[in-house]
Amino acid sequence: MMEFGRRFRVTVFGSSHGPEVGAAIDGVPRGTSIDLERVQGELDRRRPTGRRLATRRREPDELVIDSGIVEGRATGDPIRLHVANLDVRRAPYEALAHTPRPGHADYPARVRYGPDADLSGGGIFSGRMTVGLVAAGAIARDLFRPIGIDLLAFARAIGGIEGEVPPIDGIRELRERRDASEVAALDPKVGPRMAEAIERARRSGDSLGGIVEGWATGVPVGVGEPFFDSIESELAHLLFSIPGIKGVEFGDGFGVAKLRGSENNDSYTWDHGRVTTRTNHAGGVLGGLATGRPIVARVAVKPTPSIAKRQDTVDLISGSSATLVVKGRHDPCIVPRAVAVVEGVMAIGFADLLLRGGYLR
Repeated sequence: MMEFGRRFRVTVFGSSHGPEVGAAIDGVPRGTSIDLERVQGELDRRRPTGRRLATRRREPDELVIDSGIVEGRATGDPIRLHVANLDVRRAPYEALAHTPRPGHADYPARVRYGPDADLSGGGIFSGRMTVGLVAAGAIARDLFRPIGIDLLAFARAIGGIEGEVPPIDGIRELRERRDASEVAALDPKVGPRMAEAIERARRSGDSLGGIVEGWATGVPVGVGEPFFDSIESELAHLLFSIPGIKGVEFGDGFGVAKLRGSENNDSYTWDHGRVTTRTNHAGGVLGGLATGRPIVARVAVKPTPSIAKRQDTVDLISGSSATLVVKGRHDPCIVPRAVAVVEGVMAIGFADLLLRGGYLR
């Protein structure tokens, strides 16, 4: 399935080296004001940043609205938007048509869809497909921004280098700090070290993974559904749809396995007449519902599988062993670019839950 959602429905389309990539979005109420400059700004954040740290593929990613928005307002009809694929080079992938690349979906996709499947640049399994997720997420934010919900994601760790995480306070200031970082980090002392680690991996023909952390503040208490459509279920579903994500956790995540109940429980207290908790081990979610504390999610991003080192594979035509070196233009680390995607899919999830719960009109 290439679609998600019940009330805020998103369908992604296109492929890495096809004519275009984009999304169709259904469920945006008629008359909703859509800030197209902000949508373009989110797409720009997803684009390669820093020539030494990113792919050499240069796509302008200029937003085109095909339908559903007129003069900055939603018409109530499905919104269709896309960006063109202009910097396409198929030759490096055609040479690998019968030797699946380690770490990529080439082999299972060929078995599922047949030998004629278009896997150039990764096809529909490419990170290029996240263009539609980022654009849809930017539109989703225009739905819930008026009720005070804000999102922030950042690179928490790259290649084992982890920065200090400041208190979740003053997201606007923290956003400026992140945007000033070459690797989308919040810790100004660690960001340059992360950048140098990516550069060393690139020079050696290798790649790095890392962790992206996402926050949501201002989510009303009670948002979410129990069991299958809990906040964690909805967001994890979306976060795992991002190519390269291999783990998702909320709050203290797997760390809670080392704690006792007396350590893990978030004690309730009053704060200026409002119920809150002294800690936030739960990451802002209990029973699938928002507690009113910041919602905290983390994703593990795998190292980019396209590397310049020689790797073992098989030849699907001759039935023999083979080796390959992946050529082309690839990110030595996708973590900095994944930050915008994590924010986008979190926004999609919250828009869907808020519409279903009657928090948005």
